[in-house]
Amino acid sequence: MIAKAVSGRTGHNSSRVLFGAWALRRASQAEADRTLELLLAYGVNQIDAAPMYGGAEKRIGPWMDKHRGDFFLATKTRNRAYEGAWADLQRSLEQLRVDQVDLWQMHGLTNAVGWERAMGPGGALQALIEARDKGLVRFLGVTGHGVKAPAMHLRSLERFDFDTVLLPYNYVLMQNPQYAADFWSLAACCRERQVAVRTMKAIARWPCRGGSRTYNTYFYEPLESQPAIDKAVHWALGEPDLFVASVGDLELLPRMLDAAARFEAPPSEAEMAALVEEHEMRPVFS
Repeated sequence: MIAKAVSGRTGHNSSRVLFGAWALRRASQAEADRTLELLLAYGVNQIDAAPMYGGAEKRIGPWMDKHRGDFFLATKTRNRAYEGAWADLQRSLEQLRVDQVDLWQMHGLTNAVGWERAMGPGGALQALIEARDKGLVRFLGVTGHGVKAPAMHLRSLERFDFDTVLLPYNYVLMQNPQYAADFWSLAACCRERQVAVRTMKAIARWPCRGGSRTYNTYFYEPLESQPAIDKAVHWALGEPDLFVASVGDLELLPRMLDAAARFEAPPSEAEMAALVEEHEMRPVFS
């Protein structure tokens, strides 16, 4: 079983690994149902979905008839205006077959122009707050890709008291001094405010425009072997209050969950340096 920790002010005793529903974007219902059994077997109790993840929400919907209470359920919107964001939420609730989600997030909020639109009058933030006030969602968050993500998340927290943030975190990316400094500044702020820090791209190997040619991963080619995945996942789990999103590929998902279930301590700096050299790892974002 994968270890659990309290996810910030949400109070949810969450598995340290959350299921990234991008993995279901092209899946059949039968494949999705086998994935559900895998998640339950490992004790994964967080699902992170989005209406732009292909058919993922439609595949998750049937699970909720019996398993709604087993999962902290999150979804997102990429719309920056109130009307578009509100329409996204209604579609997500319908596809997920629920009356309420636990977490609604503004997705990919790292562009300055989009940020101003989302946070301003008539922006998506207005929809998030209204949805929470009406009981359609419980908590609110922001997500972001790229090297600007931690600094932009800090800016978002200055504007509004979000409950969660989601951003990239892996060994190679954290060798970028500016990214690492921004990440730890964000982490310190989140710890002070009890904001849950959710991370992604733990097993990224190198960047790949448009995504992997072999796997269902976005932005990058992943590590493949179990020993390599073990080291990358164990490193990402080394900070006890960070949560790690699972890989978006159904073939690699069991390897990542197996690695997480066996986590005891992070690998050494020398082990990670050797991993980088052996697999020619490069930052996904620069």
